[in-house]
Parts: sequence; structure tokens; C-alpha cells
Amino acid sequence: MKKTKMLKKNYEFKRVLSKGNYFSGRYMEAFVKPNYYLENQNLLGIAISVKIAKAVKRNKIKRLIRENYKNYEETIKSGNSIVFLWKKKAKIENATFENIKKDMKYIFDKAKLFIEEKK
Repeated sequence: MKKTKMLKKNYEFKRVLSKGNYFSGRYMEAFVKPNYYLENQNLLGIAISVKIAKAVKRNKIKRLIRENYKNYEETIKSGNSIVFLWKKKAKIENATFENIKKDMKYIFDKAKLFIEEKK
């Protein structure tokens, strides 16, 4: 299993959010931008607004997103920067492992990030 590289700097987030492609799920939004300097790895960023919930609940959502991403990491194409945002209108009660998993699969399908199996 790969170690997940995280986006940390503000300018990295801004670059992906301004120039990346937008994909929306039921609870999350994702911005995907190819990164040309790390072609064999993906960079993951997670941003949740302070207005959504207090720190404990925001951190729980981040952990769930990170864990779901780790499950999909081996099956998606590398060389992308991906930023997940929790929708402001989505309720915190919907932040379950299964809901995030379905949403993430839907977003990756829409973004065509899954590795196609060779026949």
C-alpha cells in the first residue's frame, strides 16, 4: 500500500481549486488537476469549512475521506492532485463510511480516474 501524499500549502490548494476540473457528488465535491512533477503519485487535499461543524466533527469527516481514499488508491490513475470539499448543504449525520465510499466511487467514475483493466 502506498503512503498517501497530502497537499498542505495554501498555494497548492488554490492551484487545484482554480485550474482543476470540478466533479460533484451527493455529499462531496472534488477538484482534479494533473500534476506533471509527480507522475507516479497522487496528491490528496481535504478541506471542510469551519461553518459546517466544530473541529471534532470536521476531523472525523477528514478521517473518513482519507480512509476511503486509501481503499481506492491502488485502483485509480496516478499523477493527479485531488481536493475533496464537503458540501455546505450536506448534513453532518450523512458523513458515514458507506455514504462517503459511494460518493467517492461516483466522483472517480465521473472523472474517469479508475485504471481500466486490460483484457
